[in-house]
Amino acid sequence: MALKYWAIIFVLGIGWGMSFMFNAILLRELGPLSVSMGRVGFGAVGCWIYVIGARKKVSSDIRRWVALFGFGVLSYAAPFAFYALGQQDIASGVAGIVNAMTPALAVVAAHFWPGGERATLMKSLGVLCGFVGIVVLSLPLLQENRTSEMWAVLITLCAPVCYAISVNIARQFKDMEPVVLVAIALTGATIAIAPLAIWTEGLPIVTRAETWGALFIIGFVLTSAAFILFYWVLPKVGPTNITMPTLIAPISALVMGSWILKEPLMPEHLIGMAAILFGLLLIDGRILSGLRRSRRV
Repeated sequence: MALKYWAIIFVLGIGWGMSFMFNAILLRELGPLSVSMGRVGFGAVGCWIYVIGARKKVSSDIRRWVALFGFGVLSYAAPFAFYALGQQDIASGVAGIVNAMTPALAVVAAHFWPGGERATLMKSLGVLCGFVGIVVLSLPLLQENRTSEMWAVLITLCAPVCYAISVNIARQFKDMEPVVLVAIALTGATIAIAPLAIWTEGLPIVTRAETWGALFIIGFVLTSAAFILFYWVLPKVGPTNITMPTLIAPISALVMGSWILKEPLMPEHLIGMAAILFGLLLIDGRILSGLRRSRRV
């Protein structure tokens, strides 16, 4: 890849890792559902500004809109809420590590999905390594009877489960302009999460400048702008290379949580992250393929 594409991939990985830090900042003043509502709402506005400004064609099929609304709930509203719910009891770095389970769970979902890709032995080993990483993160919590944090890890794990399922559902929308798809899906996510957030947490009241700043960055930059950039670079680098931000995001989440938020960095965090990242490398397969080719040479 050209250097500029490598730079974009690293920026995406670092940015999505930082989203967990911004979640932690938002949770100081907002409830978890309000955090999700703010992110999808600002993200939808940013995407629509781009769609209208770039004069992208928007489907008028009502059934397609309804389907995309449901897709938006599964892909955005629910995962963002699960992360915020979990981060009430666990550090942002831990949430970032759990998020790295997405490719492993996607392998499982695709294996059982009608017409999906069957898991190979190497990918299955990668999934196993991922679950070992989750166990490493969770065992100290069980041993110290920190049940609220243990539940928070499991709640956070629901987010990558949503992503793993939505990746397979997304195939039915492959004929659509990606940015239009995201704009409609984020709109559906906002419409779905807003009444629930207001009913359970009340109208959000923002009084701190840091909250407004976090909402702006996580909504406009890390959601709308990041997805626009993601879909712009995807055809240029290919579907394999575009998964690399997943390897960068947990490292970014840990570093930012420890450095900016002063969250404790435990040995089990590093060991769990290492196990999950090794699993991702097995699922990706490129390193092992490169080693085999070098041995033949």
